[in-house]
Amino acid sequence: MRQRIDRRRFLGQTAALSASYWLGAESARSAAQAPSEKLNLAVIGLGGQGGANLGAAASQNIVALCDVDDQRAGKAYERFPQAKKFYDFRKLYDEVGSKIDGVVISTPDHTHFHPAFAAMQMGKHVYLEKPMAHTVWEVRKLTQLAAEKKVATQLGCQRHAMDNMRRVAELLQSGVIGEVRVCHAWVGGSRGMPAVPTDKPPVPEHLKWDLWLGPAAERAYSPEFAPYKWRFWWDFGTGETGNWGCHILDIPFWGLGLKYPTKVEGSGPEVHPQTTPKSMATRFEFPAEGKRGKLELHWYHGTPPILAKLGLKDGGANNLFIGSEGMLLAGFSTYRLLPEEKFKEAKLPDPFLPKSPGFHREWFDACKGGKPASCHFGYTGPLTETVLLGNVAYRAGGSFDWDHANLKTGGNAKAEQYIRSPFRKGWEV
Repeated sequence: MRQRIDRRRFLGQTAALSASYWLGAESARSAAQAPSEKLNLAVIGLGGQGGANLGAAASQNIVALCDVDDQRAGKAYERFPQAKKFYDFRKLYDEVGSKIDGVVISTPDHTHFHPAFAAMQMGKHVYLEKPMAHTVWEVRKLTQLAAEKKVATQLGCQRHAMDNMRRVAELLQSGVIGEVRVCHAWVGGSRGMPAVPTDKPPVPEHLKWDLWLGPAAERAYSPEFAPYKWRFWWDFGTGETGNWGCHILDIPFWGLGLKYPTKVEGSGPEVHPQTTPKSMATRFEFPAEGKRGKLELHWYHGTPPILAKLGLKDGGANNLFIGSEGMLLAGFSTYRLLPEEKFKEAKLPDPFLPKSPGFHREWFDACKGGKPASCHFGYTGPLTETVLLGNVAYRAGGSFDWDHANLKTGGNAKAEQYIRSPFRKGWEV
């Protein structure tokens, strides 16, 4: 079993499979699958959100299961005893890659890229949990490869399927509050900056620690990293911004047609070299595009000052859009047009965005030749990059001009180091 994710090996190994039905070629199974035909899927990462995604995928054929933690994966193994079990996704691809149509990946952030990249090299469809990857460079590579291979993709922004999300996007796209030039978005709480562990307990027998580390630098095991607290360590996670940013910024990206910012600023508490912050504030500038003018987007981990300034309470919202004709305070399941007196009798647009058949169903249908899923990588790639750029600006301690075409941080050389992280030996791409 080789550890290096080698492009030539995957392409050569699956030469007969890599051209998917999008190009009119035969795949591992019939190219033109009927909507009622089940997909053969492998599921990588079975605990936490992975368990929820596995439950959604249970309507299809679960061919293989993969997890580095027997304890976290135990219930999945019991539920699908017919599925072949693996610890290492690379071995899974070697042994059953020709039998699967797609993969569902729900691992920690630092191990999103490698299984997704290798799967798409083989022409396999990918459902991947958010954020898409651990660094901006990784996200860009996955976005480009998905387009090149023409595979069906979906990023785990499950709230995108909610009816209220559609209504908010419709109100923004219809210009109900006029021209939007400023948006404030936020997530509450103060999770982050855990204490650096000093003890070195033994690795639990049920955990394959080296595989859990994957491409990250070697370090001793600690329960402060696995199974969940990895989210708040830069080597493994992307903090509360990475955790919630792809969900919350999905609203302005969808409603306002955002793509790549041209300038990024970040600030917050003193930067810790290992752990993510308890709070932060970032600002993005987006260029005019189509009928939309320039836009200023603010992201906060913490309560945004604008609410107190305007005398507002969030009321379950996480976005405030300020337009030339009013404001829209919105969240996943709620929205308010402000001032309320002005919009009380206003004629609002009829709904025009089609309802989702179900977030996972969108991907299943796309895998079978249907239209692209709503959160395909072409849409969520730029969204995820923006989220991660907020972390880059915070860690670099300032601002930079963003050259998205070349992945360059103009005017801030310090920020360059956070665009791409090195992979541990044996995991190079």
